[in-house]
Order: sequence, then C-alpha cells, then structure tokens
Amino acid sequence: MFPKARDYHKSNKPLVPNGLGVIYVLVSATYLFLLYWFELADIEASNNVSPALTLAVCILFGGFMGLLDDWMDLRWRYKAFFPLIAAIPLISLAYWLGLRTSITIPIFGAIDFGVYYYFIVLPLIVTVTTNTVNQLGGLNGLETICPAIIIMAMMAISGSNVILLCVPLIVWLLLAFLNFQGKIFVGNTGSFAIGMTLAAFAIISDLKSSLLISLLPYIFNSALILLSYFFFRTRASVSFDGEKLVSDHRRSLVTIITYNRPLSERQVVAIISLLVAASTSAALIFQWLLL
Repeated sequence: MFPKARDYHKSNKPLVPNGLGVIYVLVSATYLFLLYWFELADIEASNNVSPALTLAVCILFGGFMGLLDDWMDLRWRYKAFFPLIAAIPLISLAYWLGLRTSITIPIFGAIDFGVYYYFIVLPLIVTVTTNTVNQLGGLNGLETICPAIIIMAMMAISGSNVILLCVPLIVWLLLAFLNFQGKIFVGNTGSFAIGMTLAAFAIISDLKSSLLISLLPYIFNSALILLSYFFFRTRASVSFDGEKLVSDHRRSLVTIITYNRPLSERQVVAIISLLVAASTSAALIFQWLLL
C-alpha cells in the first residue's frame, strides 16, 4: 500500500514502508474538524476564525508539502519558503483573536513587535520550526521521538488548548514506536506535518518562547548543516559498518555525536532525545518562572 524505502542503517538494508506520516495528517485533521463541528473544544472562535480549524489547515498543508517532497525531491531553496503559505491562517487567527504580539526572550525580557509580529515574526517561526524539524532525521526514531517530547511538554502548559492535540499525540506516539522499531518511516510527509504542528500550536497557545528554547538542538543542527554547505560546499554523512555509525567530520548534530566515536543507531537517537528533553525541560522551567 505504501511505497518502500531502504533502511541503510540496518545490516541487511531492508525495504521499509515509507510515508506513514500521512496517517497522522488524516487522523489529526479529521479530529480537529470534529472538534470544531461538535464544539467540543472549550476554545472560543472569533470572526469565523477557529483555533481547531486553523491547526487542521496547517497540518494539512504540512502534510501536502511533505508529500510533494517525497514525490518530487524538492530542492531546499523551494522547501525553505513553502511554510510561508501556511503562516497565512495563523496570521489571521492571531489578528482576529487578539493574540499577544510580544515574545519574552531570556535576558532581553518581553519584546513587543507590534504589527511586524504578524508579517515577519509569525512567518519566521513557522519557517524555522518546520525546516529545522525536517532536517534532523535519517535515523529510526529520531524524527518522531524528539518532536513528541516537545509536544507533550507544550501540552502540559497549554491550558484548555491541550484538547487540540490529544488524539494527534496518540497517533504520533504509535508511529514513533513503530519508527523506533525500524518498521516504518514517516517520511517528509510526517516530519513537515509535525513541524507545522509544533509551530501552529505554539502560536495558538502563546508558547512561542517555550518553543524557541525547546528547538535549540534543532536550530544548532540546522545552522551547522547550512554553514558547512554554504561556506565549504560539504554535506554531513555517517558511515555504517553493519553495527555502528561513525563520522570523520562534524557537520551536523549526528556527526558531532559520532565523530571518531562508533555508536549504534539507538544510542545516537537516545543521546539526541536526551538533548531535546533537556532543552524542553529548560523551556518548561522558563515558562513556569513567567507565571
């Protein structure tokens, strides 16, 4: 039913069903539409703008963007700016619901961006989040477990908005379990959709600062990849000897961890997951200090 991709980090390089992130997209969108239809969410809509519908549209667009990438192998110059389109419903929601236009940044405090928040800050949050999440992957469990950690943390401090992600989180955790076992890949469909989920939910719940802190390992990884490519025209890669992953350079978070240090795939995933858990814990502490 699903196309298959080769798992190059297994000794026999088996073919694994790919693109199962579409299940997350379809179930999440359906759930959010039902929340809106039956008015089950204790979230007020204003001027026909609904948080549930806005999140559904963002997830659908993220999934569509991932499908295009899976089918056409889009260049990064195009993928980098695709999420800007998905920022449009978020700009509408933020404006009509009168969401806060300031962001609290550690050390600097609260910065109010005024009207620039809608046309610069929101698109930037969506673009950075979606692309950085998509760039940290390639290992079984890596692109599913880390976003799940951030989602659970944001849900814990999102108040009544937590209902928006109850079912999507369950579906994503099931996919993460199967992905970690090496039985499926969520593909770009899943990674773009979950990245869009993180950005949209953080904006809807006014948890932008917490999202930024949680994403620090992602941002570091993307910065390293982009700097290596633009300045040295080199790409990150790891070697696999049938049991261990190892690299002879430091051009990404994965290659830093495996630099002259052979580790199993699960060990690398566990280390990066712990890094994300640490940044997410810092985000939670920061959020609680603001209350």
